[in-house]
This record gives sequence, C-alpha cells and structure tokens, in this order.
Amino acid sequence: MSVEINKIVLATDGSENVKNAIDWSIEIAKTNDAEIIALYVLPNPGVTLAMRGENWVKGLHEHLKEEGKDAIQYVVDTGENEGVKVDRMIIEDKNPADAIVDFAKDNNADLIVMGTQGRTGLSHILLGSVAENVVRHAKRQVLVVP
Repeated sequence: MSVEINKIVLATDGSENVKNAIDWSIEIAKTNDAEIIALYVLPNPGVTLAMRGENWVKGLHEHLKEEGKDAIQYVVDTGENEGVKVDRMIIEDKNPADAIVDFAKDNNADLIVMGTQGRTGLSHILLGSVAENVVRHAKRQVLVVP
C-alpha cells in the first residue's frame, strides 16, 4: 500500500527536541515533493504559566510570540537549505494539541510531524503530552520523533 503525502504540518516549539522532527519532515517532503507548513501554537497564558513558571508573567505573550517566529524561521531556513518550501503559521491562545489537530484537518494535511518533550512523572500527569493528545485525536497520520 502506498500513501501519498502532499502536505505536511510540522508542529514546532523551537526546542532542541523538535530538530529531529524538522529533519524528518524535510526528508519526507523532498521524497514526496510535498509542502511543509511550520506551525507554532502560542498557548493560552494559563497553560504557559503551568509549563514555564510564574517568572514569565511579564511580557509573556510577546516573548512567546517572538519565540514562535524564531522557531518557524529556523524551519524555513532549514527547508530552504534543502530545497523545500516551508509556509508559516502561528496560532494564538489555543490548546496546542487541539490547534494542531484542527489546523491539520482544516488544511487537508496528509501528515503531522512533531517532536516530543519527553516529560515524565508529575509534569506529564498534570500537563499531559501534546504529542500524545495529537496522536489520540488526529484523523491524519502522525509521526512523533523523539
């Protein structure tokens, strides 16, 4: 069975953990002559505070938005170096897993590629795993790269 992949949504958070996912998505795009959409989700402030701590209160939204722009630019530059066109998308104030699933569906993506943070223990229980939730709820193929 052959699976056609024309559009890849690459969820990025700018972390080191996503770099392998970027490499995988670019290789898949090159092999399939597919397009990549680099997606950064700026979570609502409550989720962000739980993930990063209270020190991020001041200027939180703008800081994270800049992080998102930088994360997406890294994907665009990496894709350009490999001859792959990458489109950009930032979604604000949504649950990251929901935003990724909805965006992939609304944009007819064939594949979602994302890295994993590797959270364990209490932080995993309290915050859940974005990758895990995307895998559970997406109606698209999902590739989670450690």
